[in-house]
Amino acid sequence: MAIQDIAIIGGGIVGSTTAFHLAKLGHNVMIIDPELSKPISYKDSITGSKASLGILMGYVFRRSSGRSWKLRKRSMELWPSLLQTLSKSDSLLQIETPLIQIAKNHQEMEWIKKIINEKSHLGVAQLKSTSKESQGRSWPEVIYGGLISKQDGRIDPIKLLKSLMISLEKLQVDKINAKVISLQRVSTNKKVKWKLNLNSHSIINTDCIIICSALGSQSLLKTAGHEYPMESVLGQVIQLKLHDHEGNWENWPSVLNINGINLIPQKNNELLVGATLEKGDQPNKLNLESLKNLNGKAPNWLLSSSIENHWYGIRAKPVNQAAPLLEKIEPGLILNAGHYRNGILLAPACAEWVAKQIEN
Repeated sequence: MAIQDIAIIGGGIVGSTTAFHLAKLGHNVMIIDPELSKPISYKDSITGSKASLGILMGYVFRRSSGRSWKLRKRSMELWPSLLQTLSKSDSLLQIETPLIQIAKNHQEMEWIKKIINEKSHLGVAQLKSTSKESQGRSWPEVIYGGLISKQDGRIDPIKLLKSLMISLEKLQVDKINAKVISLQRVSTNKKVKWKLNLNSHSIINTDCIIICSALGSQSLLKTAGHEYPMESVLGQVIQLKLHDHEGNWENWPSVLNINGINLIPQKNNELLVGATLEKGDQPNKLNLESLKNLNGKAPNWLLSSSIENHWYGIRAKPVNQAAPLLEKIEPGLILNAGHYRNGILLAPACAEWVAKQIEN
């Protein structure tokens, strides 16, 4: 394998995972992002990675064939060993399981039955009525049924991104805190190389560019003569303080999904509630109430809670194309963006795909 000089544009979890994978293969890797010098936290962040809840809905995907399913399945296979490797660099990282999905109507329950039938060998099973009988807080009412997936769940995105950054330092990946404003191909001696122009007026020359910069990808590609339209979709999260002091999370899963909304128990009296709800790049405060009341499905203990914190993140959704956008556009220019809701879930499989394009 020929060693390449590779510039990765975008320092979120997709870009960082790709940088980690390529550096482990021996390539000379740099990662470029104007957010690299900022603290890794939920506070004041609108980037998809930092605002994410880290939900992994891999095996509960409705399809059992095609590219989307293959990427999900491969990522779910790769995540455990990747997390074990990254855990050596920081605190313990793991997939917090299980994930439970409650059907919102008869039609969705029919889909769920189909998923269970096709994915039972992957740890997906029908939710039993006894699953919610405990002394802990009551779940939203289970009328139509649901499923439990023993391998799906979540990864803490803040811990993951911090561990990735530590690992990149150990692999001597250069981190450049700047914004790339344009790309330029340069042909020399029958070989194509690339020039990156930064907002700091610096210029970087490299063999290969991997674009992992979500919505920023489309404007960068335009400077090289390529059109890949994407639209912004907003994900919102609220951190709730619960006032039923005698309640607890006994028999709760790591992730409970209902009506497209994810509930994630935290400390004894804290809960994260989040969903990707609306188009655009500015949050609608009216949607916070929809999150809190679970679109009319919230139990009383949840309705009486108070909002302690709120953050949101912008996801990039491809226009008229399936997510994610994985394409070797031209020699030395590879696109790994537009993951929509599934950047963290798909990061390992997409990094592996990128490596294969470089090898080929």
